[in-house]
Amino acid sequence: MHIITRRALVDFWIRHPDSREALARWHKIVEKSVYQSFAELRLTFPAADQVGQYTVFNIGGNKYRLIASIHYDRGRVYIRHVLTHEEYNRGLWKK
Repeated sequence: MHIITRRALVDFWIRHPDSREALARWHKIVEKSVYQSFAELRLTFPAADQVGQYTVFNIGGNKYRLIASIHYDRGRVYIRHVLTHEEYNRGLWKK
C-alpha cells in the first residue's frame, strides 16, 4: 500500500517520542502489504475499526490512534490524523 504521508507520523512522534517505534512498525507493515478490503486488513490489524469513512487503528497498546482513509481499489492509505487516546476521545477529529 502507498502511504500518504509519512510526514504525519514523523511530526507526531517528534511530539510524542514514545510513539515512534509503534508508528514505524505500523508504517512498515502497511507499506509492505496489499489489502483489497477492510476484512483483509483486519486479518493483520484485528483491533482496527471503521468509523464512518475512516479506518481507526489502535497504536502503541491503545495509547494512540491513527485515523486513515483507505482506498483499497487504488492501494492508497491517506493518514488523516494521529492522536493520543485522549485527543481521539474528545471527538474533534470527526468534524
